[in-house]
Amino acid sequence: MEKSVTATALRVLQDALNLTPIERAELIDGLLHSFDPSPDQTHVDAWKAEAESRIDAFEVGLLTDDSAEATFERINQR
Repeated sequence: MEKSVTATALRVLQDALNLTPIERAELIDGLLHSFDPSPDQTHVDAWKAEAESRIDAFEVGLLTDDSAEATFERINQR
């Protein structure tokens, strides 16, 4: 970090680094959205199309599933 970062920002960073990967991802998402709280409809539509595509692939057997517990355990091991 740059030397101009405040003590408060450094304290927040240290606290954030102690969060789980999922909690850090949620924090990042919240911080990014704080810069532009209104989503671009083009991106919303693209994510919707991607989600629908993945659902379709799952339904025809091209994708498999895993339990939430196994997924979170794998993420938290990183």
